[in-house]
Amino acid sequence: MEKRNPLKDESLLQHPCLLSCCSTVGFFVIMDPFHMGPLGNHEFRPVKHDIVPYRHDIEDWPRDNRSRLGHGKLEFVDEVFSPESLEFNIFGHGPYTGLADGRIVRWMGDTVGWETIALVTANWSQNLCAKGIDSTTSKQWKICLLSMARFSSLILARDITENHFFILLEGEATGRLLRYDPPTRTTHLVLNGLAFPDGVQLYGDQSFLLFTETTNCWLMKYWLEGPKTGNVEPVANLPGFPDNIRLNERGQIWVAIDCCRTPAQEVLIPYPWLRSVHFKLPMKLSILATLMGMKMYTVISLFNEKGEILEVLEDRKGLVMKLASEVREVKGKLWIGTVAHNHIAILSYP
Repeated sequence: MEKRNPLKDESLLQHPCLLSCCSTVGFFVIMDPFHMGPLGNHEFRPVKHDIVPYRHDIEDWPRDNRSRLGHGKLEFVDEVFSPESLEFNIFGHGPYTGLADGRIVRWMGDTVGWETIALVTANWSQNLCAKGIDSTTSKQWKICLLSMARFSSLILARDITENHFFILLEGEATGRLLRYDPPTRTTHLVLNGLAFPDGVQLYGDQSFLLFTETTNCWLMKYWLEGPKTGNVEPVANLPGFPDNIRLNERGQIWVAIDCCRTPAQEVLIPYPWLRSVHFKLPMKLSILATLMGMKMYTVISLFNEKGEILEVLEDRKGLVMKLASEVREVKGKLWIGTVAHNHIAILSYP
């Protein structure tokens, strides 16, 4: 008597309805025809990119066990939206900041409040870009951020022309470092082939400039003077995705980092096709991030010019800020800007 093969009998081929259901589910998961995933209808083109493996340096990255950033205070809540970069004048007055509603403003104290000192486009109007809390709406933000981006591409030394969210996910390296000459009104290419360049900062003696490659989680140095002129070299590998860089009065380097990379996340990096499938899954981005073990919170780190770590401050629970863009150290305080929220965080330091 011939023995029946249970595996053969129970195979999908013996159940055409089940096979059809599985094929349909697979099609919807991989193709996402109704754009239910976080990519929407964006033409997703992931590539393999160059990033230091997680096990190299990152596993031994210093931790802030006291989560000191969580002790900071939120100031100017609902008075500013997207205060990404902060500046103070030579007398320590400020801060000055640019907002997503298209204005550059400065803080004039409790009596006067925020004063508009410049507009980033001649087409600005209160109807288009409302003041104060009204500018925190997503509609105002999207409309006014476009005009600010066009302005930035002319005068800033970094060049990002697409949605930064997709740049990170795709891993593309088409970013450039530009130099603009105000007297001649000409722009010159310094570097290209960069993976989301950001946070350009001249060092104190102007012998080199610093910038981040956000996608590759690097702090980089470009030499302007000396025997290494024109050379680029890594300064530090970072545990998360860096944004802006700022120097303190001692010539030390503050870097704002959105944390953190995980071992599971590293699986997607060398395989663009796997990244494409993962981010086309019909789930919210927060769920996909959780599957990779990611929990977004802020880390700010202080380096010397050699890339040695001097300080690490964290807010692991995201109590004060989940997404930091820049850190300024002024008169015993850290002022922390953010591109994604409607406040500025302040922490006494040291």
